[in-house]
Amino acid sequence: MALTLDEAVAQLGHRLSPKRRSAATRLRRLADPIAGPSLLEALQREVRDTRTWETQYQIVMALGTCSHRPALGLLQELAKRPIRATMVYVALGDAIVRLSTPEDTAGSLRWCLDSGTPMLADGALRSVAMQRLTPDAATIDYILDYLGPLDPHDGRRFWAAAAAAGWPGPAVKRFLEECAASPRTDVASAAVSSLQGKYQTYSPL
Repeated sequence: MALTLDEAVAQLGHRLSPKRRSAATRLRRLADPIAGPSLLEALQREVRDTRTWETQYQIVMALGTCSHRPALGLLQELAKRPIRATMVYVALGDAIVRLSTPEDTAGSLRWCLDSGTPMLADGALRSVAMQRLTPDAATIDYILDYLGPLDPHDGRRFWAAAAAAGWPGPAVKRFLEECAASPRTDVASAAVSSLQGKYQTYSPL
């Protein structure tokens, strides 16, 4: 039986990391803002142990889906740290964009792209795709300029191709046509759908 909200919040303090991870995953699915403060406290404890990166990943993602904006400062601080398990950066990029106010979303996205951390940028682009955001024209150009020099096999192209179904402009069309010819089948498939104006359904880890 699935954990209730209260049970999942309580389980964030369990002595076993898999139990804490299970609780965070459940709270991520529930996406209830009430869980936000408890998740933030849990993350502050969890980051002391680099071995529990999978649990940290789920807590960060849960903070994003629960819309707990007070966590943004800590997430940005963590994004600047060296993290051996780079998947955590993906969650951080996703949550940083997700938790930004509409007025700050473009700035947060650019911050992630400019970080020099590829997985942080990948997470930020994933957030744009999952939320089906349409950035302003200047931000779209910024994203395309960022992606332009990347190797055709670079996975960061995938989420931009997936997000661009709702993006206007000839530069976007050229980008998608280029991606549709990608040697990566996932990128090509996302681009073909976006060229048709269709969003695919994705289920990130």
